[in-house]
Amino acid sequence: MAKNPISIEVLETLDAIDRRGSFAKAAEELNKATSAVSYAVQKLEDQLGIALFQRQGRRSVLTSAGRLILVEGREILQATARLANKAKEVATGWEPRINIAVECHQSYPAFFSVLGEFLKAHSTVEIDVCESVLNGGWEALEQGWVDLIVGSPGPVPLQKGYRALPLAHADLVPVVAYHHELANIAANAEALQGRLAEVRRVITHDTSVVDITRSAGLGSDGKHFYVQNIDQKVEAIVAGIGVGHLPRQRIENQLNSGELVELALYEHSTFGHYLAWKVSHKGQGLRLLTQRLAAVFGEM
Repeated sequence: MAKNPISIEVLETLDAIDRRGSFAKAAEELNKATSAVSYAVQKLEDQLGIALFQRQGRRSVLTSAGRLILVEGREILQATARLANKAKEVATGWEPRINIAVECHQSYPAFFSVLGEFLKAHSTVEIDVCESVLNGGWEALEQGWVDLIVGSPGPVPLQKGYRALPLAHADLVPVVAYHHELANIAANAEALQGRLAEVRRVITHDTSVVDITRSAGLGSDGKHFYVQNIDQKVEAIVAGIGVGHLPRQRIENQLNSGELVELALYEHSTFGHYLAWKVSHKGQGLRLLTQRLAAVFGEM
């Protein structure tokens, strides 16, 4: 197989000529003689059997074929630059990718704001986010599917080699749709308790696959309606299918408009929520990211 004549060096040469507008200025930027730049271009043209530049007055302008090579070549130059940066970061303790499972009750605007600020400072690190529910986050961490969990409920599994930081409690609100039968007695705690056993609960599936799944909130008695995520749960409750707990910050508009009605049920979660990762994970990116997340979501 013939050797590919398009090298990183010649792509850098074409890029410099196009940006600077002449062989001489490109040579100055590349710290080469003008004759060396001209020779590199002529050699590539001879090897490919095409013209890459044409003269327009005093400027050297790319032909359509030359433009194609440069446009796609710049993508290669960017990719090689990213590869070099990633290699340097890995060599100095920076991981190229961080996988995160975020509990569905967390504040997504705050969460993604932290990730955005982190990526501004460390743009070569890739982030992969998935949503977890109840045991699902802990299972994902144990199985190595994610490097970090944000907001998974306790208790923290023992003897797993986890570092866990307690987070501020999410403000979960028991609600129904304004047209649901319970809405008329929403402020009457005693009456509500007497009716809960007969009312359908809307429940988000535990994302655990291997471990024993669990549910939380209004108990396990009565009729159930299962959904996959919080967005589906919001829509199911708004539709009047049943009752359930939702994060206040996710439904403020519906509460303010009266579309959803808060129930006078004062149940509190027994367990806290945690930011957790394996102590064996020594990546610099994970260390800095957990510090940023703990500063925003940590217990006050």
